[in-house]
Amino acid sequence: MALDKIGIAKRIAKELQDGFYVNLGIGIPTLVANYVPEGMNVEFQSENGVLGMGPFPYEGEEDPDLINAGKQTITTLPGASFFDSAMSFGMIRSQHVDLTILGAMEVNENGDIANWKIPGKMVKGMGGAMDLVASAENIIVAMMHVNKAGESKILKKCTLPLTGVGCVKKVVTELAVLEITPNGFKLLETAPGVTVADVIAATEAELIIEGDIPEMTF
Repeated sequence: MALDKIGIAKRIAKELQDGFYVNLGIGIPTLVANYVPEGMNVEFQSENGVLGMGPFPYEGEEDPDLINAGKQTITTLPGASFFDSAMSFGMIRSQHVDLTILGAMEVNENGDIANWKIPGKMVKGMGGAMDLVASAENIIVAMMHVNKAGESKILKKCTLPLTGVGCVKKVVTELAVLEITPNGFKLLETAPGVTVADVIAATEAELIIEGDIPEMTF
């Protein structure tokens, strides 16, 4: 069976490393903060000016003054710091962030990402996405494999306005873990109960499949 959004976040949490500074984008990426492996020290950064975010607060314990870039209420860990957007983007642009986790509408086989605009629909702005994809060297995308119409979002070529070119390293969806290689998408893992054939059927781009493909573990 396919994963839900929490399952995607749990799988991406396995990509964290002790001592990492990590930027979490809006949407599924924000859930990753809830699943940091026990004993691991990770500093989560949000471009609105927070370093040291913790898990989401329990209902009734929210502080309206503590929010992430998606305007969701958050918690902070001991030693957390707050600063202005200039310093926050200075951290991003000077590559002090070890891992960036973003949502996306589309990703193509070159590692291009489209995650900020659907033509004809109102959008508040691109936010920090442009800075993140231009500066980050390690980008993982957390996204659903297909859209609401059942159409693949893993493409040979993006159809929506691009946010960044050749910047995505890995994609984790409800069906699979995919790595971007010089030759395109390489299938690394399938979700529990999902077959390789299921992933191929849901993917518009060609997949590189080598040997037996393991099932995701959490």
